[in-house]
Amino acid sequence: MEKHTSIHTAIREKRGLEVPRDATVIDIREYLKERKNLIDHALERYLKECKHQPQTLYRAMQYGLFPGGKRFRPILTVACGELFGGKHKSLLPFACALELIHTYSIIHDDLPALDDDDLRRGEPATHKVFGEGIALLAGDALLTEAFHLMTGPQVARLLGPALILQLVHEIARAAGIVGMVGGQVVDLEAEGREVDIATVDYIHVRKTGALIHTAARVGARIGGALPKELRRISRYAEFLGLAFQVTDDILDAVGLPTTTGQTEAKDREKGKATYPSVVGLAAAKGRAQELLHHCLKELQVFGKDADPLRGIAYYVTQRVQ
Repeated sequence: MEKHTSIHTAIREKRGLEVPRDATVIDIREYLKERKNLIDHALERYLKECKHQPQTLYRAMQYGLFPGGKRFRPILTVACGELFGGKHKSLLPFACALELIHTYSIIHDDLPALDDDDLRRGEPATHKVFGEGIALLAGDALLTEAFHLMTGPQVARLLGPALILQLVHEIARAAGIVGMVGGQVVDLEAEGREVDIATVDYIHVRKTGALIHTAARVGARIGGALPKELRRISRYAEFLGLAFQVTDDILDAVGLPTTTGQTEAKDREKGKATYPSVVGLAAAKGRAQELLHHCLKELQVFGKDADPLRGIAYYVTQRVQ
């Protein structure tokens, strides 16, 4: 395992921060590739259950899911679960449900009524292929199937109804008014307006960060994390979720591919509330490095067992180096 000394140096020089001594990482690209394959196979298996339903709807759901992005949220669920000894058969239903929720959100985000994007990951958006009505319904179906998946009888036998109820409650909250949907509303209202950094944080923490935060917590809880361990993972995931979106803001500002596959500075064109637009590019990069430092600090207590989570934090923030 190698140390990312370039990141360490950047943090020390730019912010004078002390980097945790155990900030080593695994081969994160290989790890992400392996876990992405695991998630993709599970998603294919779960989606087959919808195969005999209306074919247009099934094809639109499949189109939105495959080929997917990096599967960041479900991988985070699996990684946090594995840290505490969680098994894949218990983690994957929730990991995949979170990806279904995320996919529903981006299908809806691309619609003309919201972000009005014609492309997703370099390919025509779902509504450009199937029409707006079917795209809207495909998103609805993915959201609903997520809850169907999490509450199935096989999952209940593995985890028990009490834990499932708590996890579903937490995921619904993260996806709803106080989380992703609420953040999307404020994001829309902020377009073309002058906003402060508190508003940008509000949007990012909810629209992007809430589901990332919950993905980590769900994995840790399924794995059996103790309350004090869960608090550490929660703080790690809060910093990670914000770092994820700050980095996407930076990539969009400089015209590089973001996690959505967009390369044309879409946020700037639409007058979106972003870190670079409010505090400038240099300060935004500094903020991403501060958030990386905080992520690593929260993981110190777990030693080398948390290397996958360290690697994920590096991977998220290193995209702007």
